Amino acid sequence: MARTTLTRDEVLTAAASLVKQHGPAALTMRKLAAELGTAVTSIYWHVGNRESLLDALVERTVQEMGAIRPLGRTPVERILSVARILRRELRERPHLIAMVHERGLTERMFLPAQQALVHEVHAAGLRGARAADAVRAVQFQIVGYLLVERNRERAPAQSPAESDLWGTPGAADGIPAAPDDPELARALARPADPERLFLLSLRALVRSLLASPNRPLR
Repeated sequence: MARTTLTRDEVLTAAASLVKQHGPAALTMRKLAAELGTAVTSIYWHVGNRESLLDALVERTVQEMGAIRPLGRTPVERILSVARILRRELRERPHLIAMVHERGLTERMFLPAQQALVHEVHAAGLRGARAADAVRAVQFQIVGYLLVERNRERAPAQSPAESDLWGTPGAADGIPAAPDDPELARALARPADPERLFLLSLRALVRSLLASPNRPLR
């Protein structure tokens, strides 16, 4: 039995869920109607045609990505919190983010995060071009790290694996990969912790960027 009441927000939420799980190609008006237990005509009445629905999803994604609230007592801590939130939100919405990019709205989507970062670098004493460089460096680090993460996740199984190459004895010829630093070899033989490495690299970058605010970056 078809539903008698339905809201535009419910339609967009269900559509976003389908896109998150299966990608934009899986989003059809018929499938969406079945998901909501309603008639296809009801979907059209609330959101228009499929292209209008995709536009609405993109706009909704842009708005959701703007809800970033920094946490922490210091500029470094608050910048790290912005970065963690942004990375998490981007990871959770790969298909929707791709749709935003295809419609030329990526810069608008990143604006709230940039504004949050501007506030924090100002609080740390940076101004002008140095502040702008700091904001962009953090943004590029977040996006670049995410691209590396996805590339590693999608890569085919490696043979030999990193654990094989850095284990003891290590290399295929039986020679340890790091004979003068066995602890390093053991660490590299273990699986990487993406979250820990993200915070480690970003904290080092942010501390460097915010140090000596009156000294020009080179």
